[in-house]
Amino acid sequence: MVADPEANYTVILDPKHKYPAKVLEKDPLIDVAILKIAEKNLPYLELGDSNQIELGEQVLAIGNPLGEFEDTLSAGIVSGLSRKITAYGGLPLKATSLRGLIQTDAAINPGNSGGPLVNMEGKVIGINTAMVMGAQNIGFAIPINYAKDFLEEVRKYGKIKRPFLGVRYFILNKEIAQVNKLPVDCGALIVRENLGESAIVKGSAADKAGLKEYDIILEMAGEKISEENPLADVLQKHKIGEEISLKVLREGKEINLKLKLEEKK
Repeated sequence: MVADPEANYTVILDPKHKYPAKVLEKDPLIDVAILKIAEKNLPYLELGDSNQIELGEQVLAIGNPLGEFEDTLSAGIVSGLSRKITAYGGLPLKATSLRGLIQTDAAINPGNSGGPLVNMEGKVIGINTAMVMGAQNIGFAIPINYAKDFLEEVRKYGKIKRPFLGVRYFILNKEIAQVNKLPVDCGALIVRENLGESAIVKGSAADKAGLKEYDIILEMAGEKISEENPLADVLQKHKIGEEISLKVLREGKEINLKLKLEEKK
């Protein structure tokens, strides 16, 4: 958990070896951060290929469950692939939609998050990320190829290079639409989350295209926005500099807008 930009972070390799860590970059879309420690000749695990994972494959989850039991190993199998969950965590408690996850019955408890999921060749194929409360033997890991792509971007550019829309929003569903008496039950409702902030980032692609708070983005580049196909997922299919179309519901009327995707500053 590296959400606090003012905090100091420490990587603990074992009780005798602790190093201050610098957060190079973090990506909330895949729930991964890259940290750097100023030390050489350290032991490491080789990264595997999560595209080659098979159902029923044996795996080990490694971590510090409950923050008390260092270097705990839990054995299990890959129970499922390409899972989608909504994870809750952080302060304040915030929902994050994670997709493409590896499901395993290896025990993943609070404190295991961030630890490796390792195959029988000793290679890391995933990063332990979440468990299902109230259930047994249902844990999830982020495929390591997601992190490898992220790491390569940071190595090459020093940061993530991804298209940035510049809006704060909620994905609509039937329940939200009924409670708020909205005319549609899908799409992305542009709205600020907290008082004092703006729903549209000034100078962003959304701002330049003329998007406004309370607009509902129904489609992006011809793809409908929904809980199953959220705005963030559609956005990541496109490139910086690409011009795309939006279908927007504004004050009960559908309008079409064009915008040029920009890099997040």
